[in-house]
Amino acid sequence: MTYTRYAIYYTPDPGPLADFGAAWLGWDIETGQERPHPEIPGLPRPIEEITRTPRKYGFHGTIKPPFHLAEGCTEDGLRQAALAACAVRAPVRLEGLALTRIGRFLALTPQGETGPLADLAAAMVRELDPFRAPPGETELARRRARRLSPRQEELLTQWGYPYVMEEFRFHLTLTGSLDGSVVEPIQARLMDAIAPLLDGPVDISNLSLVGELPDGRLRSLQRLPLGA
Repeated sequence: MTYTRYAIYYTPDPGPLADFGAAWLGWDIETGQERPHPEIPGLPRPIEEITRTPRKYGFHGTIKPPFHLAEGCTEDGLRQAALAACAVRAPVRLEGLALTRIGRFLALTPQGETGPLADLAAAMVRELDPFRAPPGETELARRRARRLSPRQEELLTQWGYPYVMEEFRFHLTLTGSLDGSVVEPIQARLMDAIAPLLDGPVDISNLSLVGELPDGRLRSLQRLPLGA
């Protein structure tokens, strides 16, 4: 299989939360297969419409954003470097996850101290950067259309993405952009369904190397154990 881009994600270990996220979005990043949506009464829009934008990316939290391989680099080389980078990094424990409104979309966000997670993400961005091809002018223009701050522009130039290092904000996206009138009812119905899955801490003991399929969807290629 040929992949167009690669990324390092956090994808929940197999279990109820991962199952719900895959079904909610309609795409299972672990198996690379479509999933039927759950039945959630009272939603003001069909789930297929609510989740259309994030569906192809699967249920995940971005650690190193998607990138094209640099000239001369290979998937196997990236895989080995990612395994080695993770092997010397400690697992991370989050106090929990909460359903949060971020602008016009909904996502799960971490609760409590997030410094170790931010440090882990920064390390992956730095150490795997030799495998990243520079973004093209079209991608740069798309990023800059969001009115980046001067610091975000610097990060985009250096790392190919404006929301890394101190601009990193970990989240697991659950919806696309929503009209203001439907955000609250969708959040309420989604909270009813997901609340039982958010009890207790979240242990991040591994990351995932993911690849982008030719149709733009992403799937997990390998778990990368954190071992320090």
